[in-house]
Amino acid sequence: MIASSSIPTLRQGPIGLRPIRLRDASAWRAVRARNRTWLTRWDATSPLGSVDVPPTFGAMVRTLRSEARGGRTLPWVITYEDRLIGQLTVGGIAYGSLRSAHAGYWVDQQFAGRGIVPTAVAMGADYCFFTLGMHRLEINLRPENAASRRVVEKLGFRPEGLRERYLHIDGDWRDHLTYALTAEEVPGGLLNRLRAGAQVRGHARSGADSSDIPTE
Repeated sequence: MIASSSIPTLRQGPIGLRPIRLRDASAWRAVRARNRTWLTRWDATSPLGSVDVPPTFGAMVRTLRSEARGGRTLPWVITYEDRLIGQLTVGGIAYGSLRSAHAGYWVDQQFAGRGIVPTAVAMGADYCFFTLGMHRLEINLRPENAASRRVVEKLGFRPEGLRERYLHIDGDWRDHLTYALTAEEVPGGLLNRLRAGAQVRGHARSGADSSDIPTE
């Protein structure tokens, strides 16, 4: 079981993951408002429409904290140079014979394509695999979401097929592609594999510094 106070803060250079906090309200709302058009297509909605009122930021954080105390969720924000720029949530954490979880994420558009989300997901996955002892991590995304598909494919998640009308997104039931990764597939860690891939791409580009090559 994960206590909310024990959710780790992880860092790789300027990129970080830390627990979401109630005092993040202003920064979180500002990022979401600035990226409304960018994010709305991928946002979860309710099939009940206006009958089901979306939660406030405070209610969302309290729910995530409750889920974290129950050992079912890791609610992180993604930071860049300590600035809140997105969110990574690992949910559906199950132990026993399954030892599996699923992850979802979003990021400020101005930080997309800079390798930030792949690094954040890799850090979160490594924590799940090698600290919590998870066996499998799953990511579900809409086929139209090209940016998210680049993230999971860059990280080496395996496509497992299409789930028809899987989640209610942007006002309707939407198909999702399922990608998954198991701990046995990344014995040295997903972050190390991501770094190695960046180095290979760097050597393939004459004069390029691998630290500048986008991995998203």
